[in-house]
Amino acid sequence: MSFEVRVEKRLGGHAVAADFTAEGPVTALVGPSGIGKTSILNMVAGILGPDAGRIVVAGRALFDADAGIDLPPEQRHAGYVFQDDRLFPHLNVENNLLYGQKLARARDARIEAGEVIALLGLEPLLRRLPRNLSGGEARRVAIGRAMLARPAFLLLDEPLTSLDEALREEMLRTVERVRDQFRLPILYVSHNPEEVRRITAEVVRLSRR
Repeated sequence: MSFEVRVEKRLGGHAVAADFTAEGPVTALVGPSGIGKTSILNMVAGILGPDAGRIVVAGRALFDADAGIDLPPEQRHAGYVFQDDRLFPHLNVENNLLYGQKLARARDARIEAGEVIALLGLEPLLRRLPRNLSGGEARRVAIGRAMLARPAFLLLDEPLTSLDEALREEMLRTVERVRDQFRLPILYVSHNPEEVRRITAEVVRLSRR
């Protein structure tokens, strides 16, 4: 299976929890605002520690409270695309991408820079600074940087948020190309039913506990 996630975490006065298995290639997490979708991604990435449970991605245990397994983020090899892109403002697009490549696992050469640049249409953007990119362009660069870290899986946190209709369509096509060409397990957070229906039939609906 691509994802096995069974976690619980108390944050302030409420609990965040998920319990699902999914075969992929794309699994969408949906639910109302504040339900904990981003917190679930952070637990899978190792940024936030669950109070209990188990996380397995592509057959590899990342966290298991009963077995005492809790891999640090750098050993989980997640490609994480945050809502706010988090590009380095002082580096141009090419150097932002190269930063991702520096994080790559040397033993895994499945994803090459030229292939990612071509797939995401980044060639015309390579000399630009992030402040000179549109919202859609910045998202594509963020996805490219995550992919060039040669991740074992991708975490996409509402990648279409704050984009206009044309840019949303552009980004949906980008996600579809990544899904179809690289076949990495993807955990995709969204609040938009239409975009979810388009990219996957594997949907996990989170509800309050």
